[in-house]
Amino acid sequence: QVQLVESGGGLVQPGGSLRLSCAASKSIASISIMGWYRQTPGIQRELVARFNVGGSIMYSESVKGRFTISRDNAKNTIYLQMNSLKPEDTAVYYCNLLGFGSSYWGQGTQVTVSS
Repeated sequence: QVQLVESGGGLVQPGGSLRLSCAASKSIASISIMGWYRQTPGIQRELVARFNVGGSIMYSESVKGRFTISRDNAKNTIYLQMNSLKPEDTAVYYCNLLGFGSSYWGQGTQVTVSS
């Protein structure tokens, strides 16, 4: 079992920034596929940014150039730096890890972009 704990969400004005963190209860050094998804009510959970096999990074088109995913293996943590936030970025953001024989999700952190 792996526990993922997200933090860093909140209320921010349009154009503002937030940094989300996802701390894992096990070492992520060997984990290739790990990333961030988001969900709004009535809409399917969608990929935001993810580390892939081979070290590549995937971003959704809607966040390219504004969001940056990073990781600190020593802290077993990944991050999502979100800049130039828009109201349409409002969602619950979830961390996902694919490894240790399963797919794991965090509890989610709410991001609200509003003036």
